[in-house]
Amino acid sequence: MMEDFILAFQSSAQKIQNLLKVSHTDYLSTTNSSGDNQLGIDVKADKIIEEELLSLNSVRGLCSEEKNEVIYKDYGSYFIAYDPLDGSSIISSNLSVGSIFGIYKEGFESKNIIAAAYVVYGPRLELVFANDVLSYFIYDGKSWKKQPPLKLNESGKINAPGGTQKNWSSKHKTLIDSFFQKGYRLRYSGGMVPDLHQILIKKGGLFSYPATSDAPNGKLRKLFEVFPFAFIYEKAGGGAIDGKNRLLELPINGIHDTSPCFFGSIEEINEVRRIYE
Repeated sequence: MMEDFILAFQSSAQKIQNLLKVSHTDYLSTTNSSGDNQLGIDVKADKIIEEELLSLNSVRGLCSEEKNEVIYKDYGSYFIAYDPLDGSSIISSNLSVGSIFGIYKEGFESKNIIAAAYVVYGPRLELVFANDVLSYFIYDGKSWKKQPPLKLNESGKINAPGGTQKNWSSKHKTLIDSFFQKGYRLRYSGGMVPDLHQILIKKGGLFSYPATSDAPNGKLRKLFEVFPFAFIYEKAGGGAIDGKNRLLELPINGIHDTSPCFFGSIEEINEVRRIYE
């Protein structure tokens, strides 16, 4: 069954990559469920993935960042939450963006996630898929080639801090400064997928999007972004917490619920926990 999901993600990725090459990055008059202005390309990417996933007999329900409600079918066993085009606001700068997927069994809760994936649309088209193992694919223009699996070291040297600095807490400023004082390099594009992918490719570091004064519950959405990457990072040998608690043990209060989040190698995550506790 997981093979069907991989093929569906690969198929939609190729269509969206082609869409990105020819589409304008104009904003629509509409907003998504989080209040963000929608790009026309957001809506098109969402439709591509919706059609691809609903064609699978195993899919019972879908929700996405661009939808207010879950789409249900009368049959199937799996529930998919996805962000069709994460980082779409940086497309006009010609930076890499991505898609994120969480696969859930028996409903949308952190304890029910059984697999996750993301796609990187950049100079190369890439897919990372995790269930029992973590698989990594690169599209060469004709077919998808499987690569050696990605694995995090105990620590790294990349620091990717999200959120507007003037809205950080003093505790978070202390955390980020401590990594820079240890020689960590700033690597932050404004896109969750490329920044977290870079940490995996480089085998270590920390990505953080904390609670801030303007977003006390964090900005990133649990079902579409936080839980899928938490699943992937744990499979890669790293950790994922909200500052104190494991992300994959957090409850859900709605499909667009958000959370502060920290993803990284084990040593970085232990340092986050030490400062936040």
